Amino acid sequence: MSDQKTSDQHHLSEHKESMPGKKVWFITGAGRGMGTDIAKAALAAGHAVVATGRDPEKVAQAVGQSENLLAVTLDVTDPAAAEAAVQAAVDRFGRIDVLVNNAGNFYAGFFEEITPEDFRAQIETTMFGPMNVTRAALPVLRAQRSGLVLTISSTAGIVGGEFLSAYAASKFGVEGWAESLAPEVAPFGIRTMIVEPGFFRTELLTPESTSYAESTINDYTDRTRQTVAAWQSMDGQQGGDPAKLAAALIQLAELDEPPLRFAAGADAVGVFETRAKALQDQAGAHRELSSNLAHDDA
Repeated sequence: MSDQKTSDQHHLSEHKESMPGKKVWFITGAGRGMGTDIAKAALAAGHAVVATGRDPEKVAQAVGQSENLLAVTLDVTDPAAAEAAVQAAVDRFGRIDVLVNNAGNFYAGFFEEITPEDFRAQIETTMFGPMNVTRAALPVLRAQRSGLVLTISSTAGIVGGEFLSAYAASKFGVEGWAESLAPEVAPFGIRTMIVEPGFFRTELLTPESTSYAESTINDYTDRTRQTVAAWQSMDGQQGGDPAKLAAALIQLAELDEPPLRFAAGADAVGVFETRAKALQDQAGAHRELSSNLAHDDA
């Protein structure tokens, strides 16, 4: 997307659907789960919404009809599709104010049993996916000298755990990328926010979103069976309310200085606090050895 094109888009944004307080939200993975809740909350708050997904008809059906809604086809693993979806948003509404990187899936299993192909597929969707869409949207946001890039991460991006190697790797990558992006785009009036939800009653643990690695190594068989059974029993029983999270994100997006990170849920706050303490403990555990690694002449 050329700078001339973004200049044209900037001029478009001055003329299309300008309304005080009304923003244009661009949401990936809006056909179900948390993305649908965020899209509904944004529409209810009076904003325009570009809701994307692999099947735009399903997206429109899930979100509900509105003159402020544009449903667009988007596979986040396809950079060309991301550019086309961003262009469709600008053609309709003239600008993008809040980009929500929400689309995701979940490849679960022990590292030795996750195939290299599935591990890469996880990274393609939940790490490179947000990067593809953000890369497509940034020229528009730079031309506006404004915007918020809001990326849904996970507490698995703060603390890893067994059965999470592929998912946590992708989310740790998202954390590092988004944190590094923040100072790069801040001079252009663009803000970033990483959201780390704990357990919310979304569709992440449903068969449509979660793929379990085939159990092929006897040493892992019993733990695999126990873990899968435990996670399947949690589906639909998670404590977090996605509608409340969506409302919170609408509120945070209105701030002049949104937080770099938002711990979503009381369990997420606990993860943040536990991780912070663990890092402090690890820093102090071998402080003398850690602190005496310089050259003698330093």
